[in-house]
Amino acid sequence: MAILDFEKPIVELEAKIEELRSFGSDKNIAIEPEVEKLTEKLEHMKSKIYSNLTAWQRVQIARHPDRPYTFDYIRMMMSNFVELHGDRQFVDDLALVAGFAELNGQKVMVMGHQKGRDTKENIMRNFGCAHPEGYRKARRLMLMAEKFQLPIIIFVDTPGAYPGVGAEERGQAQAIAENLRDMVGITVPIIMTVIGEGGSGGALGIGVADRVCILQHSYYSVISPEGCASILWRNSVKAPEAAAALKFTGEYLKKFGIIDEIIPEPLGGVHKDPDMVVTHLKKVLLDYIRDLSALSKDELLDHRYNRFRNIGEYTEE
Repeated sequence: MAILDFEKPIVELEAKIEELRSFGSDKNIAIEPEVEKLTEKLEHMKSKIYSNLTAWQRVQIARHPDRPYTFDYIRMMMSNFVELHGDRQFVDDLALVAGFAELNGQKVMVMGHQKGRDTKENIMRNFGCAHPEGYRKARRLMLMAEKFQLPIIIFVDTPGAYPGVGAEERGQAQAIAENLRDMVGITVPIIMTVIGEGGSGGALGIGVADRVCILQHSYYSVISPEGCASILWRNSVKAPEAAAALKFTGEYLKKFGIIDEIIPEPLGGVHKDPDMVVTHLKKVLLDYIRDLSALSKDELLDHRYNRFRNIGEYTEE
């Protein structure tokens, strides 16, 4: 399991407790009072560290290699998943996956960014950075969901859309723009959850939704901290300062009206107890599907339009 820098004191104390238990077992010595004291100290340390995370530390958790990805959420909370492929123009983009599934018996169209677990898979998935064909595939399947009147469930986890020459030559900006245009008018409920990174147009390209959720240690931003630091300070080392300035964590996003719900994570992040997060998120998704499905098509579209029009409102005194 990967260990983040600020987690090292926790890991060291856990190792000490385990070593003490092993020693006591081997020597048949009663060391429970000492273990209990250290365990209490460990819980206090965890609470103190994870309750006072900086924005940059939360970005590190959002990028944790053990964090569940889109396929993990589909496996843990849905059934009868059938993956669909291709944009019908160029190729199938493996960085953005999609298909039919059932959520507690409710048929849905589900899609999201998919990262890899090792170097080989990350190269295959392009580190979760979709090409234009990925966004075209998403658009094609959203329109298919509308045709069959299926709610759309979206998981966002990308540092951004792929900015390579080939992607630009094949119309990256146009593909994202067409998704933004068409998602505003799709007449079925759209619910989006940021499960890790929510970077720039790569996230927004499948992010025009009626309800937007974010996991507690995820972020949703116009740019990555490193990208922001490179522009403002000409130095990506300033990423921690950029992360603090961007105010892209759940609490700020909810205050600004950009998201609707923060999904709590266990101490240390969702990878410590995925079942806890999945149980909560599944209930939230089902509640949103029920509430949004009760609206007429016109009401749904009006609500979605006004939701995005209201972002960035301000008053002058």
